[in-house]
Amino acid sequence: MSMIVVVTENIPPRLRGRLAVWLLEVRAGVYLGNVSKKVRETIWEYCEADLEDGNIVMAWQMNTESGFDFQTMGENRRIPVDFDGLRLVSFLPVDQKK
Repeated sequence: MSMIVVVTENIPPRLRGRLAVWLLEVRAGVYLGNVSKKVRETIWEYCEADLEDGNIVMAWQMNTESGFDFQTMGENRRIPVDFDGLRLVSFLPVDQKK
């Protein structure tokens, strides 16, 4: 079991309800829980199936240099990058079209 954090934006209500089955929603779109790897993977599968136009980041404890790992899905300016085995976040440029 390990602590996970799921942060969501613009997800459908059915996915919010599904996340609330396993995790505690401590703020709008922010979920916390202590779950097994299998449950974490199952939650991610539900997120993939029901995401629609939203975006999600999930972070969990891991025996790495930083002490955690994370994954994302959906459109967002922040994208994960691997830098010599360390997971960092890169920012895409702001869309200048208006």
